[in-house]
Amino acid sequence: MSATADSRRRVRVAPANPEAAAVLTSWAEQGDSLLDVAELDLSHADLSGLDLAVGLLTGTVLRGARLIGTDLYRAHMEGAVLEGADLSRACLTKAILDEADLRGAVFVEANLGSAELYGVDARAASFRGARLNGASFLDARLDGADLAGASVRETSLKAVLDDRTRVEGLTGTVFGPARLEGNGPPRELSGLALEEWLNSRGATVQVLDSRTSGTAGNVRNRPFPPAGTPSTTPTSTSSAR
Repeated sequence: MSATADSRRRVRVAPANPEAAAVLTSWAEQGDSLLDVAELDLSHADLSGLDLAVGLLTGTVLRGARLIGTDLYRAHMEGAVLEGADLSRACLTKAILDEADLRGAVFVEANLGSAELYGVDARAASFRGARLNGASFLDARLDGADLAGASVRETSLKAVLDDRTRVEGLTGTVFGPARLEGNGPPRELSGLALEEWLNSRGATVQVLDSRTSGTAGNVRNRPFPPAGTPSTTPTSTSSAR
């Protein structure tokens, strides 16, 4: 194994969970295996800089973990718990994070291009300076999240926002509708109303007409479920890609 490859498998701080630590040790000793830590507890581990591309982290608990600069390209992270985790500068291009817990997670300058984020809870998460081009925030919670300085391009923003959601310096194009919650009853914002709401808070964003976006536009056009009812997450189509 080359020194370069070895450095991409060197775990800085192993998790306290013995089973998870053993799996990581075994993976690090093999030069050609994919990581499979589905449903394991890797809380507070330091996996910064590792090559976890296409890894299986479905339901993995990564609460408070460090994944700074980690390669999670096309990783399966459905239902993962990333509460308070640091994924600054990580690559999450085409990663699948459906229904993941991202509360308070840090994605500063991370790349989430074309990532699937159906039903994620990203309250108070930081996407400051992140690349969110083509990402799908569908039925997601972004209330209290920080999107300042992030870039979007044909990004689905069918998400809950509130007055604490920071959008100054957010640039590009998005699809709505979004739901604004806070004081008073929730209200849906789409088209020019969503565009004006974002840009009045320092963004430079154009809201696109989903009717011009083909099949994806039809998905984005689904109505929000009534307040207080659980959202239904569409089945991931990633296996067909």
